[in-house]
Amino acid sequence: MPLATTRRTGLVDQVIGQLREAVTAGEWPVGERIPPESELVAALGVGRNTVREAVRALSHSGLLEVRQGDGTYVRATSEVSGAVRRLCGSELREVLQVRRTLEVEGARLAATERTEAELANLTELLRVRDAALADKQFSEFVRTDASFHLAVVQCGHNNLLTELYRGLSEVVTASVEATKHADNVSHTGLLEAIAAGDPERAVAEASGFLDDLLRGIE
Repeated sequence: MPLATTRRTGLVDQVIGQLREAVTAGEWPVGERIPPESELVAALGVGRNTVREAVRALSHSGLLEVRQGDGTYVRATSEVSGAVRRLCGSELREVLQVRRTLEVEGARLAATERTEAELANLTELLRVRDAALADKQFSEFVRTDASFHLAVVQCGHNNLLTELYRGLSEVVTASVEATKHADNVSHTGLLEAIAAGDPERAVAEASGFLDDLLRGIE
């Protein structure tokens, strides 16, 4: 009996891994419905109970959301992001506060640890971001603004900080979308501080614009 249980658990874990990979690879984007149970059973070659257990586990972790009578939808791209979404929900203030905590330290590290190639990437991202804003191409602006902030954190070469921030990807993008019409949100000073290797100024720039956004929603 224990052996049968072990095999079953192993199969469920395998299906969980396959479903998780489909989500993280973007095969099933956030907000979209995944294939119905019958299709998953056929595609994966396992029983319905195995698929149900795997989906249940991923819904508990926040990756999927089961909507009774409607299907199962992708809620986040990682368990970390799913947990953040459950904790923060749609509360913009909380999301901005968490961003401030991580982005300020990310900026400080970026100013001393970034490479020339990373600086060039930041420069290009900011150019595209600012051009999209000027042209009122807001979907492109939101995408590149979120990418710029992640790239800043990555420049610090702290893997744990990067993965924590990457887990925020959906809520960061949502917060950028919610604040995209805010006036005078420039990241030129932050880029200049990172380029100059000035961690104190980088901290001031990173905290400054987020503080402005927080004051704007009071």
